[in-house]
Amino acid sequence: MTLAVAHSVALVGLEGRIVEIEVHLGAGVPRTVLVGLPDTALYESRDRCRAAIGSCGLTWPSKLVTINLSPASLPKAGSHYDLGIVAATLAADEIFPTQELRDTVFMGELGLDGRIHPVRGLLPALLTASQERYRRAIVPKAQAGEASLVEDLEIFGIASLAQLIAFFKDEPIPDDPPGDGPDHDRRPVVDRRKLDLSEVAGQLEAKWALEVAAAGRHHLLFTGPPGVGKTMLAERLPGLLPDLSLAEALEVSAIHSLAGFTLEDGLITRPPYSAPHHSASVPSMVGGGSRVARPGAISRAHRGVLFLDEAPEFGSRVLESLRTPLESGQVTIGRSESEARYPARFQLVLAANPCPCGNAGTVGALCECTPMAVRRYGEKLSGPIRDRIDLVQPMLPMRKSYLADALARAEPTAVVAARVAEAQARQRYRLAGTGWQSNSEVSGSYLRRRLPLPDSVEMLDRAVASGSVSPRGVDKTLRIAWTIADLSGLPRPGQDELSIALAMRQGEQGTRIGVKAG
Repeated sequence: MTLAVAHSVALVGLEGRIVEIEVHLGAGVPRTVLVGLPDTALYESRDRCRAAIGSCGLTWPSKLVTINLSPASLPKAGSHYDLGIVAATLAADEIFPTQELRDTVFMGELGLDGRIHPVRGLLPALLTASQERYRRAIVPKAQAGEASLVEDLEIFGIASLAQLIAFFKDEPIPDDPPGDGPDHDRRPVVDRRKLDLSEVAGQLEAKWALEVAAAGRHHLLFTGPPGVGKTMLAERLPGLLPDLSLAEALEVSAIHSLAGFTLEDGLITRPPYSAPHHSASVPSMVGGGSRVARPGAISRAHRGVLFLDEAPEFGSRVLESLRTPLESGQVTIGRSESEARYPARFQLVLAANPCPCGNAGTVGALCECTPMAVRRYGEKLSGPIRDRIDLVQPMLPMRKSYLADALARAEPTAVVAARVAEAQARQRYRLAGTGWQSNSEVSGSYLRRRLPLPDSVEMLDRAVASGSVSPRGVDKTLRIAWTIADLSGLPRPGQDELSIALAMRQGEQGTRIGVKAG
C-alpha cells in the first residue's frame, strides 16, 4: 500500500485554508473514490485526471485509489485541485518520489489532453500559502505573472502534465503543447483618468459635488433629465481618486482574481469601477452561487466606485440589498455549510431621472407622466436608501447664456484630482492612528467627541426638528462639512461650510455660490 500527500488551498470568501490531498493506493476492486465534501466540478476531477495521465502515455493505477481532501468537514469547490490530485496520484504510484511534494502548493485545472488551464482565485490562494510558510507553488503557465505578485514563494508555471512529470523527475522540460485552450476573462483595463472632467459642458455645481464626493469618499445621487451629464460625471469620478496603496491593491486584486479575471498586467493599482445593468439580480450584485459564494458587483467595486445608472429601474430587492454593505463595508453570504465574507467598502453613485419620461420639472420640456406615476417612480428609491446617500445633486440643462462662461471655466481632471489629493492628505493626517482614512468612514461618536463643532448644534437641531434631516443625516452633514473645509484648506468647518454641507445633503441648488475650493 502506498500513500502520497499534496497540498492545495480552499477559499471561503477571501479566506484561504490549506487542504491536504491524500491519495492511497490499496488492495481491492480497481476503482477511484473521492471523499472530503467535493462539489460537482471537483468530483469530476477523477475523470479529468485519468484522461490526462493517459494522454501522457501513462496509465491510471489499477488499484483501489482513495482520494481524501482534508479537512473533510470543509466544503470544497472548483477545478483547481486537479493538479494536486494528479501529482499525489503519480507520487503514490512511484512515478516520482513523494518527498518532491513537500512544501509545495498546487493550483491548476487539467484538460483531457494534459494541458493545464487557469483557475479562479489564484492570488488569494497563494497569499494563504505564503502565510502558511510554503516555499513553492506550481501554477498554470498562463497565470505565472499573477502568481509572481506573491512574495516569498518560488513560482513554477507549467503548461502541461508532461512538464510537471519532467520537472519532478529532473528531466528536460518538453515544449508547451499546441493550442491556447480555454482562458478566463481578461479584466477590462480602462484608465479613467483619460476621461477628462473638462469634457463635461457646464454643470459647475455638479462638478463641485463630484469633487466633494471624491475628497471625502461620500455617496452621491445625481437627479435630472436625460442628457444633462449624470453618467459622464460618474464615469470621471475614478479619475479624481488617488492610486491604491499596496495593501488595498492586493485586496482588490485578490477579489478580481476570485471573480475570474486574469491579472496579467500586475496588481490593480487604480480604484475599480463597476456599473452593472439595471436588470442585475441580487446574487450578481452582492455575490452568490451554490455551496460556495462568489463575489458580486459591490465587492468588485471595493475601494472604488459602484455606479447605478437609472437607479429607480433596478429591482427593489437589489437596491435594498445595498443597505448593510453601505454601513458595514462588507457583505456576508451565508450557506448551509459555510459563510463567506467579502469586503465591500465602495463609493456609491446613483443617477436618476425625475420621472419615467425624464422631463418632470424641466423648463421647456413636456412631461407626459401622471402625478401618481411621478410619485411611484420617486418612491422606488426607498427612504432608508436615500438616507444612506450623503450628497444629493439636482442637475438641469445648461442655458445658452451660461454655457459659454461654463466652458471657459472648465477644469481638467488633473487639476481637480490634485485638490482632492490634498484634501485626502489632510484627512489622513487628522485621522492618523484611528484606522480611518476618509471623512466618510469616521463614526458619529468620534465626530461629536473628538471633532466637535459647537456652532453646528443650533443649525442641525432646527433641521432635525423640521424633519429635513434624520439623526443619521446629522453625522453625514458633519462629515461633508469637514470635507468642504479640507478642500478649502481650513483647519475646521465654520458656519459657511456647515450651511453648504446641509444644502448638499438636502439636494438644494446653488451650493457652490461664493465657495472656492483649494
